[in-house]
Amino acid sequence: MKEKATAISDIIRQQPVGKTIVVKGWVRTFRNNQFIALSDGSTIQTLQVVVDFENTPADVLKKITTGAAIGAKGIIVESQGRGQTVELKADEIIIYGEADPEKYPLQPKKHSLEFLREIAHLRFRTNTFGAVFRVRHQLAFAIHRFFHERGFYYLHTPIITASDAEGAGEMFRVTTLDLLDPPKSEEGAINYKEDFFERETNLTVSGQLEAELGALALGKVYTFGPTFRAENSNTSRHLAEFWMIEPEVAFNDLTDNMDLAEDMLRYVIKDALEQCPDDLAFLSDRLLQEEKSKPQDQRSDMSLMERLEFIVNNTFERLTYTEAINILMNSKPNKKKKFNYVIEEWGADLQSEHERYLVEKHFKKPVILTDYPKDIKAFYMRVNDDQKTVRAMDILFPGIGEIVGGSQREERLDVLEMRMKEMHIPTEEMYWFLDTRRFGSCPHAGFGLGFERLVQFVTGMGNIRDVIAFPRYPGNASF
Repeated sequence: MKEKATAISDIIRQQPVGKTIVVKGWVRTFRNNQFIALSDGSTIQTLQVVVDFENTPADVLKKITTGAAIGAKGIIVESQGRGQTVELKADEIIIYGEADPEKYPLQPKKHSLEFLREIAHLRFRTNTFGAVFRVRHQLAFAIHRFFHERGFYYLHTPIITASDAEGAGEMFRVTTLDLLDPPKSEEGAINYKEDFFERETNLTVSGQLEAELGALALGKVYTFGPTFRAENSNTSRHLAEFWMIEPEVAFNDLTDNMDLAEDMLRYVIKDALEQCPDDLAFLSDRLLQEEKSKPQDQRSDMSLMERLEFIVNNTFERLTYTEAINILMNSKPNKKKKFNYVIEEWGADLQSEHERYLVEKHFKKPVILTDYPKDIKAFYMRVNDDQKTVRAMDILFPGIGEIVGGSQREERLDVLEMRMKEMHIPTEEMYWFLDTRRFGSCPHAGFGLGFERLVQFVTGMGNIRDVIAFPRYPGNASF
């Protein structure tokens, strides 16, 4: 069957009744030795293929089992059955790859997400993960389009780096040294001069610092690449390997930064709503069924579609960290000590429960918090005149809390050097970063968006491990 296959999504959209076409895909179900539900990944919908069982060889019929890869050629006709408008009346079936029904793990029944993580190499074939990864693609495509339309340049920043942009030290080491017998200096320390890069190197935690270098010449740049955190966390919100979007814009201040982030989030979510209606409808129904199994007080007040429309249709509430702390300290959950982390004083690091309270209960709209205490933020954020806070911003969404973190960057050389010394960031090694403040410095700003956090929000998946193809987390680097 050498003819080019037509995508099932095109067949459903075009309804080419009377035309002879070829389809190729994987069998979801085969009923009554006659009706195949065929999926090719182009849509969440399947195409019914009606087999001419009287003229189809018995050995071919025997191989049409769930999971098998097949091709079918025939005429598109109007369907008499429920659930589809057209079907393929096949006069030729070819088997490309068999799937032993005794061993194939994805039989047509409900499987737990935990089980599917164990067979991540096959979970793409389920409705849930097919929908998740089609939405993920659309969001990635929309992000690139958003920045391209606004004159940004896509910058590929290093994956291997000698700097720690976050200053947290939770980095994966990159080395070619013999771990059983590494070269040592006279003092007994590992001699990294003998290593491939002749210095200690790690996987990057952020492309931001390099993106700043690009922005201070090209004006507007963004990164979209993998980042790595060696954080021993097993929560539903953390991965060891994830993708980050990090724009940096010369001459932007904090207000410009908030405007850009809000516009981007609205743009990409609106695009997903328009381009992935079937997948999002399926995921919304799936989440609704999942919510029904939860205790009443743990259920979300909004459906998935309502949450997405909530973002698209609401301007984001903007307030300072100080204003937020006052709201939280005077809130009923705080006064009655129902928060797991009770807010007792200014300077507390906000937890997800506090962020969600502000979004879901108090303002009932997305929230942007600004001007955080400098002691809980990174060295590169611009210090405010009060010397207590920095020009930081976090965007908070319903269900997940923080989705974007950013700031106006510190462009003053003397202040930046002082902050680096306070936070024990080696200024000698970061000479290249400081050079941008020595030569033609200017106000600039940027933010970081964890892509998986966005995909998790848009798809309604409860665990971030289910929105990346092959998740990396403590104890797991399978596939």
